[in-house]
Amino acid sequence: MSELFDEPSLARIERQIDEWLGRARANHKNILAVDRSEDDEFRWYVRMSGEEKDFTTVWFTLGQRTLRYETYVMPAPEQNAELLYETVLRRNEKLVGAHFSIGLEDAIYLRGEIGLSVLNEAELDRIIGTLYSTVEQAFWPLLEIGYAKAAAMRTQRNSTRTA
Repeated sequence: MSELFDEPSLARIERQIDEWLGRARANHKNILAVDRSEDDEFRWYVRMSGEEKDFTTVWFTLGQRTLRYETYVMPAPEQNAELLYETVLRRNEKLVGAHFSIGLEDAIYLRGEIGLSVLNEAELDRIIGTLYSTVEQAFWPLLEIGYAKAAAMRTQRNSTRTA
C-alpha cells in the first residue's frame, strides 16, 4: 500500500501543485486558465485550447496517497457504441499513466492517478501533456465512430479554418 500523507505533508504538496501549475500556465501558451475549487477538496483544473478539440480541461484531485486526474473526452455515443468502447479499450494498451474510461452517463473520459511519493513538477507536466495530446489525437476519430454527423462537422470545421 502506498504511503499515507499527514496534514502538514498534504499542505506542502498542495502549495507545490499551486506553484507547478502556475509555472505551467506561464510556460505553455495553450493553457488558458488554472484554478482551484472552492469546496473542501483539494481540486484544481487546467483549461487548454486545442486544435482538434476546442478545449480540454484536466481536473486534479489531491488525496491522502495519490493525485487523481481526469478529462472529459466526448459524450456518450449515439451509434456504434460497441465499436467505440472497443476502440478506446484498445487505445488503452498504448497509454502510459492514463486510461480511457466510461463515465456514469456513458461519456468517455481519460483518467489516471499518481502516487504522491513520486509526484514532482516534471511528472505533473508529463500528465498534462499526455492527456492533452491523447485527446487531440483521439477526439475526431472517436467522434466519427460514435456520431454520424461528425465527419460532416469535421469537413466544415476544416474548411472554415482554411478560408
